[in-house]
Amino acid sequence: MQIAIALYEGLTVLDAIGPYQVLTRVPGAEVVVVAASRGRLSDDLGLLHFDIENTFDEVPQPDILVVPGGMMTRRILRDGHPIIEWVRSAHEHTTWTTSVCTGSLVLGAAGVLDGLEATTHWCSLEKLRDYGATPTLQRVVVQGKVITAAGVSAGIDMALHLAIELAGVEVAQAIQLAIEYDPQPPLDAGSPTKAPPEITELVRQIVTAGEAEILR
Repeated sequence: MQIAIALYEGLTVLDAIGPYQVLTRVPGAEVVVVAASRGRLSDDLGLLHFDIENTFDEVPQPDILVVPGGMMTRRILRDGHPIIEWVRSAHEHTTWTTSVCTGSLVLGAAGVLDGLEATTHWCSLEKLRDYGATPTLQRVVVQGKVITAAGVSAGIDMALHLAIELAGVEVAQAIQLAIEYDPQPPLDAGSPTKAPPEITELVRQIVTAGEAEILR
């Protein structure tokens, strides 16, 4: 069972590493990290770097694919990127096609989400309509073989959902315990339905400014 986590320059690291920590513990899983080309690839802050050994062409038909998000997805959607065609082609053969955060917009651009409910980072929910999807403010959305997760940390939840499907509840529980995933945040502002309006607006302004910078 091959699980491919697709990376690109400027991704948000936790989007990929959260699922990685879960899925590498699923019995029988062969997790591979893939990108458009071999070599060094950096995260959105330029502080963490990956040494890519597998290209999209070398992993054409994974059983499961995971597409993380990040601000850079806006440029990918505007300018195009090999990841879009890889997702479109690989999805025809997958058992599960998944995304975290704005990785769902990449799925949308590949034609995966047309007619489906889906989620993404709350700041980008309405963009899902551009790809024929119905946005929903849920943490994880399962539609057939497509699983989309909300922003960043929701990738861990998505991967645990996937672990249940792949290996059963007890294995998923064991993985959850092994990584001690027992969220008890000191604040209750992790969703726009819970955060104070002024905080929601502040984050929206920061994201909008970040998008403008990426697209300059």
